[in-house]
Amino acid sequence: MLLADRGYDSDKIRETLEARDIVPVIPTKRNRKLQIKIDDYIYALRNRIERCINKLKNSRRLATRYDKTAASYLAFVQIASIRLWTRVFVNRS
Repeated sequence: MLLADRGYDSDKIRETLEARDIVPVIPTKRNRKLQIKIDDYIYALRNRIERCINKLKNSRRLATRYDKTAASYLAFVQIASIRLWTRVFVNRS
């Protein structure tokens, strides 16, 4: 399955994906004559992932990629994720 935005809505991209047995979840442009239905629930998950990545990039270290190795970058991604996750539990009684 490939999740993409309206910018990738073209017949050629859809045909290429379907030839590789990949299900395209791409909303159609408004000016397309034949509107293709998509799974709204799965497309909403894409938005949730994009918002999470945006929150992670608030950490300057992640946005500018200060770390040299992939292992240290992944470690800081995990630290930033834990910081975001623990904010859910702060001030809840």
